[in-house]
Amino acid sequence: MPTAWNSFWRTVTRYQAEKVNPWIAARNAVGVVVPLAIGLLTGNLASAAVVATGSLNVSFSDGSDPYPVRAGRMLAASVVVAIAVCAGAFSGHDPVLAVVLATLWAFGAGLLVALSNAAPDLGVTSLVTMVVFASRSLSLRDAVLAGLLAFAGGLLQAFLALALWPVRRYVPERRVLGDLYLELSRAAASPSPSVMAAPAASAQSTLAHQTIAPLARDHSIDSERLQALLDQAERLRLGILTLARLQVRAKRQCDDVAPLAAVDRFFATMSAVLHTIGVALHAGEPVAASPELLRELRGLTEALRSKCDFEASLVDARHQMDAIAGQLRAAVDLAAYTSTDGQTAFQRRERRQPATLRLRGALAILGANLDLRSAAFRHAVRLAVCVGLGDALARSLGLERSYWMPMTIALVLKPDFTATFSRGVLRLAGTFTGLLLTSLLVHWLPHSLSWDIGAIGVLMFIVRAYGAANYGVLTSAVTALVVMLFAVAGIPPKDVILPRALNTFGGGAVALLAYAVWPTWERRRAPEALASMLDAYREYFRAVRTSYEQPDQSFQRELDNTRVLARLARSNLEASVDRLTAEPYAAKSIEMYSSVLASSHRLVHAMMSMEGGLASSRPVPARAGTTIFANHVELSLYYLAAALRGSPLKASDLPDLRDDHHALIESGDPLTERYALVNVETDRITNSLNTLSEQVLKLIE
Repeated sequence: MPTAWNSFWRTVTRYQAEKVNPWIAARNAVGVVVPLAIGLLTGNLASAAVVATGSLNVSFSDGSDPYPVRAGRMLAASVVVAIAVCAGAFSGHDPVLAVVLATLWAFGAGLLVALSNAAPDLGVTSLVTMVVFASRSLSLRDAVLAGLLAFAGGLLQAFLALALWPVRRYVPERRVLGDLYLELSRAAASPSPSVMAAPAASAQSTLAHQTIAPLARDHSIDSERLQALLDQAERLRLGILTLARLQVRAKRQCDDVAPLAAVDRFFATMSAVLHTIGVALHAGEPVAASPELLRELRGLTEALRSKCDFEASLVDARHQMDAIAGQLRAAVDLAAYTSTDGQTAFQRRERRQPATLRLRGALAILGANLDLRSAAFRHAVRLAVCVGLGDALARSLGLERSYWMPMTIALVLKPDFTATFSRGVLRLAGTFTGLLLTSLLVHWLPHSLSWDIGAIGVLMFIVRAYGAANYGVLTSAVTALVVMLFAVAGIPPKDVILPRALNTFGGGAVALLAYAVWPTWERRRAPEALASMLDAYREYFRAVRTSYEQPDQSFQRELDNTRVLARLARSNLEASVDRLTAEPYAAKSIEMYSSVLASSHRLVHAMMSMEGGLASSRPVPARAGTTIFANHVELSLYYLAAALRGSPLKASDLPDLRDDHHALIESGDPLTERYALVNVETDRITNSLNTLSEQVLKLIE
C-alpha cells in the first residue's frame, strides 16, 4: 500500500504523455498569434491583446471530443469570458465593488463542481479573467467594447477548432468506438474472467456512451450507424463476459476436449473480427474482415451443437456463441461506410432532454448543494472567502499587479486535498521557473515585437500541447506567456517579473493555509461515492430482475441506461479511492475501500452475466422464489447505502440471502437452462453481497 507521501509526490511528478496533443496546440497557438500579428500590422496592439486574451482563455475549452459538444462548450466559454472581461473592467473603478464581485464570482465558480468536471474549469477560467481585467478602470462603453473584443477572440478560437467539422464530421465518435472494439478484441483474446477486476472495456464503454450520446438528435444514417455500433458493442461486451464464465464452468464439468477447443477457437476468431472492426473505425474505411472468419464462427457454433446436448454449460455456451456470431455480423455491416439500398435507418431509443429541462435539472442540483454538508458548497465558500480576502489584501498593501494574488488562489484551491497541495507546489515551482525562462527570453531575443509575438506562439503551443500532461509544465509556460503578452502590450517584463513572484507566493500561501484550516477530506466524501454506486447497482439489478420476471417483454432501454449509470458510479468511486491514497492518515481506509471495490466487481460481474443470459437462454416463467430473493437483494443494497449515509445498521437487520437462494434453487427444475444459469449467478450475487455487507459494516464502525 503506497504511503500518502509517496502518492502525493507521484501526483506532483506524474507526466501523462497520453494527454499530449500537438494538433490542438497548433490551432490554439494560431488563434492567439493571429490577432497579435494583425494588431502589429495595423498599429493597434492594445485591442489585439484583448482579442488574444479572449482566444487564450477559450482555448482551454477546446478538445478532441465530438464537434457538437465542442461547439456548444466553446461558444459558452466565449460568452462567459466576454462577460467576465466586461464586468471586471467596469468594476475596476471601485475597489470595493471589484472585491465583492470577485467574491461572488468565486462562490459561483466553486459551486459548479457539483455539476460536472468541465463546469468548474470554465468557472475558474472566467474568474481569473474577471480578476485580471478588474485591474483596469474603464467606462461602461469601453468595458463593453473590451468584452466584445474578447468574445471575438473566443469565436476565432472556436472557428479554428470547428473548421474541419463539415469534412470530418464523425471522426471523434468513430475513433472512440474504434478504441472500444479494439479493447473488446483484447478481452476476447484473453477471456479468463477476473471477478476481482472491473468488467472488460469498462472505461472505453463509458467514454463511448458519453461521446455518442449527443448524436441522439442527429437522425442521419451515419449518426444512427454509430449509435447502433455502440449498441452492438455493449451486447458483445456482455456476451464475452458470459461466454468466459460458461467456459470456466464447462472446463470443470466436461472431459471431452473437442468442444472446449471449439470454444477456445471461437474466442480467437472473435478477437480477430473485433480487431478488424476497431481498425476500420479508426481509419474510416470499410471493414476488412474476411468472410471466412464469419463463416468459421458459424461453423464452430454448429460443431458444438452436435457435441453438447448432454452438458448444460456447453448448451448455454452454444446459445451465447450463436448470439455473438450474429452481433459480429451486424457490427461488420454497420462499420462499413457504404449503405445498401433499402437500408432502414437506425432509431435511437433515447433522446436528450430539451434545453429547458436540462437547465432546470442543473439549477436543482445547485440548489440541493446549498448546504454545508455538501462538499461543493464548502469548496464554494472556501474559494469565495479566500479570493475575496486575497484580493482585498493585495489591494490594501498596494502591491503591483495585485490581481495575481487572487488569481493564484483561484487556480490552486481545489475541492480535494491532493489537487490543492499538488497544484500549490507545482504552481510555486512553475511560476518561478517560468519567470526564469522569461528573463532568459528577454535577454536572448532581439528587442522586437515580431520576436515577442513569435515567442508567444511557441509558449502557447507548449501550454496546450504539454500543459495537460503535467501542471508544473503548464504553470511554467503560462507564466512566461503572460509576461510576454504584457511586453507586447507595452509593459516591460522587468516591471512584471518581481510583482508576479511576490503575488504568486502570497496567493499560494493563502490557498494552502485555507485548506489546512478548513479541509475537505476525501475520506469523508468516499462513503457517499460508495453509497451512490450501491444505489446504481440496485437500479441495474432491478432492471435485470424485471427482465426475468416478465420474459415476454423487452426492457433493453432500462438495462442499457442502468448499466451505464452503474459503470459511471463505479468509476466515480474508483476516482475517489485514487484521491484518497494521497491523503495522510488514510491507509486503513484505502485498504478497506480496495476490498469493497473487489467485492463490488464480483457483484456486478454476476449481474452482467445474468443480463447476458437473457439472450443465451430460452424464456421461461419466473420461479416462486425469484421475487423474495430479488427483493432482499435490493433491500440489502438499500440498507448498505443508507448506512453509509448515517443510518444505523446491524448485521441482524440484513436479509438472509443464503436462505433465500436455497429456496430459489429448490423452486424450479435445475436442468432448465435459464434456471441453471440463474442458480449459478445468484449464488455469486449472494456470496459477493454477503462479503460486501461485512465490509461496509466494518467501514462504518
